[in-house]
Amino acid sequence: MSDPGSTAPASAASLYLTLGPVALTAAVYFSIFLVLRRSQRRYYAPRTYLGSLRTSERSPVLPNGWFDWIGPFRQIPDTYSLQHQSLDAYFFLRFLRILVVICFVGCCILWPVLFPVNATGHGAAEQVDILSYAHINKDTESNRYYAHTFMAWIFYGFVMYMILRESIYYINLRQAFLLSPFYANRISSRTVLFISVPTDYLEEAKLRKVFGDSVKHVWINGDTEKLDDLVKERDKVATKLEKAEVKLLKLANAERIKALKKKKGGSTDEKANAPADAESGSLAARWIPDKKRPTHRLGFLGLVGKKVDTINWCRTELERLIPSVDAAQNEYREGKYAKVPSVFIEFNTQADAESAYQVLAHHQALRMTPKYIGITPGEVVWSALKISWWQRIVRRFAVLGFITALIIFWAIPVAVVGAISNISYLANSVFFLKWLLSIPSIVLGFIQGLLPGVALSILMSLVPVIMRLCAKLSGEPSLSRVELFTQNAYFAFQLIQVFLVSTATSSATAIVGQIKDNPGAITTMLAENLPKGSNFYISYFIVQGLGVASGVLSQVVGFAIFTLMYKYLSGTPRALYTKWANLSAISWGSVLPVYTNIAVISITYAAIAPLVLGFATIGLLLFYLAWRYNVLFVTDTNIDTRGLIYPRALKQLFSGVYIAELCMIGIFASSVAIGPMVLMIAFLVFTALFHITINSALDPLLYNLPRSLAAEIESMPMHVEGSPVRNGHSTIHNGETDGASDAKKVSSGDTAVAGKKPGFLSKFLKPWEFCDYEAMRKLVPHDRVDTNNLYTDEVERNAYFPPSVTSGTPLLWIPEDSMGISKQEVRDTGKVIPITDEGCILSDKNKLEWDTETVRPPVWEEKIYY
Repeated sequence: MSDPGSTAPASAASLYLTLGPVALTAAVYFSIFLVLRRSQRRYYAPRTYLGSLRTSERSPVLPNGWFDWIGPFRQIPDTYSLQHQSLDAYFFLRFLRILVVICFVGCCILWPVLFPVNATGHGAAEQVDILSYAHINKDTESNRYYAHTFMAWIFYGFVMYMILRESIYYINLRQAFLLSPFYANRISSRTVLFISVPTDYLEEAKLRKVFGDSVKHVWINGDTEKLDDLVKERDKVATKLEKAEVKLLKLANAERIKALKKKKGGSTDEKANAPADAESGSLAARWIPDKKRPTHRLGFLGLVGKKVDTINWCRTELERLIPSVDAAQNEYREGKYAKVPSVFIEFNTQADAESAYQVLAHHQALRMTPKYIGITPGEVVWSALKISWWQRIVRRFAVLGFITALIIFWAIPVAVVGAISNISYLANSVFFLKWLLSIPSIVLGFIQGLLPGVALSILMSLVPVIMRLCAKLSGEPSLSRVELFTQNAYFAFQLIQVFLVSTATSSATAIVGQIKDNPGAITTMLAENLPKGSNFYISYFIVQGLGVASGVLSQVVGFAIFTLMYKYLSGTPRALYTKWANLSAISWGSVLPVYTNIAVISITYAAIAPLVLGFATIGLLLFYLAWRYNVLFVTDTNIDTRGLIYPRALKQLFSGVYIAELCMIGIFASSVAIGPMVLMIAFLVFTALFHITINSALDPLLYNLPRSLAAEIESMPMHVEGSPVRNGHSTIHNGETDGASDAKKVSSGDTAVAGKKPGFLSKFLKPWEFCDYEAMRKLVPHDRVDTNNLYTDEVERNAYFPPSVTSGTPLLWIPEDSMGISKQEVRDTGKVIPITDEGCILSDKNKLEWDTETVRPPVWEEKIYY
């Protein structure tokens, strides 16, 4: 890929040189995917069969041939992810699809007009640059700038309409989902989190008096630091005991296998049964002496200190820890704890919760606010609930300041990495680095070639991690809020560092020397060279679209890591099951900004260098197809923002519109084109007014549910056409679920209000009429479950207690062996902590074996949908 600082005219040959190696790499990745997809179902199609998923969450099985899967894959609608996974998964795919539409429509609008206008502009540009604004002679062809102005009006007007249209679509679909019985009756939909609660309001009676009879449960949060430490220590010792038990069984089994080989076909499989009063470990002692039993030291990191038998020591520790944890948990349930200024309040209905969420709760400023609804217990950042109102303000400003500094000064470590790539030149230029020239050429080549790339990748991967840490430190109370914070912060980083800095250095490098030689020609040089920054992004889109998208699909590195971790680094049945059953999840806060930034770059250069749009269209389409496969067949949703990532990403597209308008105003000014400049200034003002208007009109609907729909819900009973649903799950026939066929019916044309038959244009131009709440209800998942009895009394009572309060004593899971040792260990260890040897065996190769498809292991827990 070309350097952003190089703005030499892009020729067809240079594009081929970029395209060739990248296309070859993409072909290799795709070939690897085709081969592995057929045999590695766990990694490339786990959503089709994995037992940790409910039947209703699974995807249809694709044919196992080389290419016969493409047709069925294409026929599955995107709405399948909506009905079988989450709002976030669906809107992620929809966002990529909308970006493809925007770029493609941009090509259709701009290319027929601007290509001829630019190509015949009688400028000095060469090669591909003749298709850009740079080829227009500002002295003789200045009237041509009006074409760019009015075509920019049309295209950017279309982009803004798409933002408005999709925001309305999101609002209607969100309302339909969250108001459906299955979602409305979830405990998270009926629970509001209040933070910065005054001390005198941390009483259940007072809170019930404030919010009335609609309150069902109140959880006043408390300090659980000591309990957290106790639970952490208990679980750590339990894990150590489980590993030691497995190690003991493997050591004994290895000795049995050796003995079996010595007897040359003889049998040592007679299972011994120890008497009830037998000494602990007596069966294992038949195969291994005491000195070979698992041991560890009690000192620093287990490296120094007294050496003890791990199994016996852990049993003794658990005899002390388990009662201590139980006692501390009971104290918390009885209210004997230091209260912190936050409270969860569950209401009888979703409408009551929404009323409490939307009303002003306290008469003093910054008290009982901000408040949040829809937070599930598993995503609560408990440490953030302890923060007082003034600490939250200080932390927020400190974090914003840090992120601003990080974005601005991130160029320094990047520059250092860049300097390493040119270490030979530096060694010749800087006297104290000359010793580097004595390094062997092979090592120096490694330092200059591979090391900078690896270092830069590590640096860039650290940015989202730092952003998430900042979000938690700022006081964001849930993981979904953390992802939304990261989405904003990481987009700002992408916009400034990846786009604006690269573009600025690209143009500056080309014109600084020319301005120095001829200062009077500064406006001409700016007008000619600023559009040439697009050459770098043409190559960038080729690399992203072919190379990176094929990597997303093939996941070669991820597959290698998974295989290594599962086969060689999972030493217990629990570790095997955890690695096997847990699907990889998409981190919305760090994935979405990358594609939003690609769209912003495309929008910015649309009227200046329209050719960029073509490459962006192809690149984004390949990303869409790759992520579509992953969402439907590979990944799961761990953090659910209820689709809020979508309107946030849509609004970020305004950045592209603003930057494009400012760039065009600057270019027109540098070309002394007064008329087009005035027109673009007028359109900039219109854009700002449009942006402000839709924000004020739509923002309340993005975060609140309206009361006006309650009457509609009562008058419109839920009805979805489709096949019958049995036992709460859609049935599966011939590899395709009924849910998929229902989604096809809805998506293919049944999204209009009953009695109306709109055409494509009508549906596109009037989403508020033909994609309204009533139409969106047909897309809601329709598992026929008892929505009034989603939880047991115990689950509901414990829902918003801190995890350390509800954490039960873990069940240890060890493999069954043929010597009877596991049975004796279960008997002896079971006196202290629950333990089982069911569901996994030690084979004659001393490997752990368990049924990965049909039997649920003893540590399996049914997922609760809060």
